[in-house]
Amino acid sequence: MNRRRSRKIRTLGVTGGTGFVGSHLLRLAIDQGYDVRALTRGWKPPEDEIAWVDGALDRPETLLKLCTGADAVIHVAGMINGRTRGDFEAVNVAGTAAIIDAARKAGVRRFVHVSSLAAREPELSAYGWSKMRSEKLVAASGLDWTIVRPPAVYGPGDRETFELFRMARRGIVALPPRGHFSVIHVGDLCRLLLALLDEPDTWGEMYEPDDGREGGWEHRHFARTLGRLYGKRAATVAMPRPVMRIASRLDRMVRRKNAKLTADRVRYFCHPDWVVAAERRPPATLWTPRVRTATGLKETADWYRAEGWLR
Repeated sequence: MNRRRSRKIRTLGVTGGTGFVGSHLLRLAIDQGYDVRALTRGWKPPEDEIAWVDGALDRPETLLKLCTGADAVIHVAGMINGRTRGDFEAVNVAGTAAIIDAARKAGVRRFVHVSSLAAREPELSAYGWSKMRSEKLVAASGLDWTIVRPPAVYGPGDRETFELFRMARRGIVALPPRGHFSVIHVGDLCRLLLALLDEPDTWGEMYEPDDGREGGWEHRHFARTLGRLYGKRAATVAMPRPVMRIASRLDRMVRRKNAKLTADRVRYFCHPDWVVAAERRPPATLWTPRVRTATGLKETADWYRAEGWLR
């Protein structure tokens, strides 16, 4: 790709700013002096530091409003839990196409797309398939794009890894069959997203960041690390795939549309290797993780306690 000289980026258009990663990204961007425009589904009170745009990925006119006047777009919004492939396609594929179209119409060249490590194995889950499709759209967009595939993201405010903390506090952690996975603290991920903006050498690249742990975390080791936060030696139970399927049905019966352990996620979780590829790690001259995982996990556990999530 031809590396044109880019102008200094000061104004960001951000999708997914009301979610877990997006909310951390907005605060860090503000701290670093960026002007921020962020999409919100539903009214938000005016803020001096954030220009909220009432809109959604399926409302093209609001996406154009978000992008107008921005120097770059960071596309964070996406669906993690869905009932059907169509649900994921509507948000993760069509939504990505819509924000790309808005960026083009507004004349925004710089586009950073937050995908997922799940896109590496698109046949395993509808979620991974939809993220892979979104990556193809970005790569064909003609924009100055960079794709970031985070592994499991944790940190204060996260509702996905919270389940593991809650089980560890009780002293027993149910896990998928044996395997390894990578993690990253939300603060480190957000630092990377902002570090990419003014670096033309990252145009057309795909990165898989993590906490720097070679070979990732073995499931049981990670669970025991969580247990030590609560002064316990957490017992770990590896759940065979058939048992996880049953648990998924029970979760759907109890929590209905709020179920976390969907059938789609069972297929994803049972894959034994969700470790980032070493060759896809961001260059160390651009970014390296700062948060030691043990420290980040303790900070997250302390936040859950302080906010009353863990009693």
